[in-house]
Amino acid sequence: MAKDIIMATDEELNRLHIIKRTLEGSLTQTKAARMLSLSTRQVKRLVKKLRLIGDIAVMHSLRGKPSHKKISNKVKSSVLNLYKENYPDFGPTFFCEKLFELHHIALSKETLRKWLLEEGLWKRARKTKARKQLRERKPCFGEMLQLDGSHHDWFENRRDKAVLMSFIDDATGMVYARFYEYEGTIPAMSLLKNYIEEYGLPMSIYSDRHTTYKSTDKNKEALSQFERALSELGIELIHANTPQAKDIFFCA
Repeated sequence: MAKDIIMATDEELNRLHIIKRTLEGSLTQTKAARMLSLSTRQVKRLVKKLRLIGDIAVMHSLRGKPSHKKISNKVKSSVLNLYKENYPDFGPTFFCEKLFELHHIALSKETLRKWLLEEGLWKRARKTKARKQLRERKPCFGEMLQLDGSHHDWFENRRDKAVLMSFIDDATGMVYARFYEYEGTIPAMSLLKNYIEEYGLPMSIYSDRHTTYKSTDKNKEALSQFERALSELGIELIHANTPQAKDIFFCA
């Protein structure tokens, strides 16, 4: 008899309890209606129904019945056979369009996706983020230096904050760095002077668009002092469009 058992929800059990109390006379129909947020007429109907068919009167009338919207197994089988024979490489969305266009079968793409997944005929595509291709490093030492200023509490409150200004050789990843009070023209010139004295002139320097390295003048021909100094030394200055574009390497 297990197939005749229909489980009731907590809300339905509460409703049954209150309606039974009205039958016993311990609760008025008006009060029962207020407790159940129903009209008195609805409570009267439930009381009458409870007398006629018993406890099942408080349950939803469609409980246990098949949905009118349920698609028959015959239709499902036909659709899956069509997919296997004619559309094995189609995704659910495209298959949905072809079903309606060529076979006059209207189904939602969600239903088709579920069926295809259940039958193992289609796998959910994993979304992968497009990877940006890394720029190839220069082949020779000194061919290009990446210039960067890193603002941080390097000395952990033991002194004022400082900026670590560094050159990173693009070919080898070698780091040449000095601490300065701020990131500006004088520190940049100092770093460049010390580097040149030790390693010689680099062919080019790759930097962001900090005002030290890129003039803010609307005149396109205007140069910052750092740009002018590099120009006189014959060093090409390349500006990155974004900080991420520099692809700085900190490996030895």
